Amino acid sequence: MHPRRLFFASCLALVTTSMVFSIRGDILDALSADFHLNKQQTGLILSPAFWGFTISILIGGSLVDFFGMRRLLAISGWGYILATAAILLAPRPAAPVEAFYTDPGFLVLYAGMLALGLSQGLVEGVINPLCATLYPNDKTHRMNVLHAWWPGGLIVGSLLAFLITKLMGLDAAGVSASLLTLGWQVKLATIIVPAIVYLVLIRGQQFPATERVAAGVSNRDMLSEALRPMFLLLWLCMWMTAATELGPDQWVSSLITQLTGMQGVLILGYTAALMFVLRFFGGAMAHRFSPFGLLTISSVLAAMGLFALGAVTTPVEAFLAATVFGVGKTYFWPTMLGITSELFPRGGALLLAIMGGTGNLAVAFVLPVMGGWYDSAGAAAAFRYVGIMPIAFTAIFGGLFFYFRSAGGYRAVKLPEAKGASAD
Repeated sequence: MHPRRLFFASCLALVTTSMVFSIRGDILDALSADFHLNKQQTGLILSPAFWGFTISILIGGSLVDFFGMRRLLAISGWGYILATAAILLAPRPAAPVEAFYTDPGFLVLYAGMLALGLSQGLVEGVINPLCATLYPNDKTHRMNVLHAWWPGGLIVGSLLAFLITKLMGLDAAGVSASLLTLGWQVKLATIIVPAIVYLVLIRGQQFPATERVAAGVSNRDMLSEALRPMFLLLWLCMWMTAATELGPDQWVSSLITQLTGMQGVLILGYTAALMFVLRFFGGAMAHRFSPFGLLTISSVLAAMGLFALGAVTTPVEAFLAATVFGVGKTYFWPTMLGITSELFPRGGALLLAIMGGTGNLAVAFVLPVMGGWYDSAGAAAAFRYVGIMPIAFTAIFGGLFFYFRSAGGYRAVKLPEAKGASAD
């Protein structure tokens, strides 16, 4: 077994996953025009990508111990390749189709988007327990390094899309429809490259059995971990931390443009770059402050950043507020996963899958709510209302920090040493 190779393959799989998000968003207008889709139909095309992601995390994470991590990660790679090919080859109608749900092109697009979502969820469902198993004594740090490649992939995908646009002249006046079609197809096809690379990296590799299996923890004991009060409290917090981190990201381009007149997408790219750099230092920060201390500090900064974003009027103010918010939100997702794997190792891949699935569901719920606030109260209020959530979990994480401190300090729970088991 080669832990570094498997960890690198996990990072590359996560890059592929986040590239899908950035590239799909970039090509959406051109793809919709080619298939004569209105906004409602485009929304219908996108929806399976998000609920497929959530379902796949929950199912894939639950099946890791039965099918093996290598098999599921390989399925995700082939899923990316086949889904991309399906979207590229989907038949395009010559004109708008009234009964669009019977149109072959629409159905193939829908299936392709669903396959992309399922592949993304499988990646998340596999790489989290794999990381915890490869580095049982350094989980929080390694989770932060692994998930640094989520914003890393967003940056890679965005830069690739921007570069292709410039090289092909897709933003020039009077561009032909055929060139626009070729442009979005080339951009989408780039997703296949990292998928192939991580498939090659894992081919023939021996994957370890998860911590839980190697330690001989039964399925019944694994399920019972999900009902422990501390886990239920963390599960509740995951709803709020994920909504705080990812909800504003989806609206920030529109909201910042509305508030300052600048291109809000620059703020999204800037905070992604901040997260990419800072997550490499997550382990040192968690060691210095403890994981719950780090989450408490992050919560305070996230709340301050969101309230500040709701008050900006100039680009300079926007970047300053985004810096505070970006630093605050950086450690939420990977540290929550690190704590789950450290305090509940008997829960294995299942509890990590529950936390990951919960995070995605939280985003699905908060996006329309933020949109409603945007419509009814304005762009600034949308940020401020979301900022109430980190105030709430500042108190929770602060309380947990002092609870563990009074009990002698935060310590990861150790399972018996693995007995060399493997599960391909």
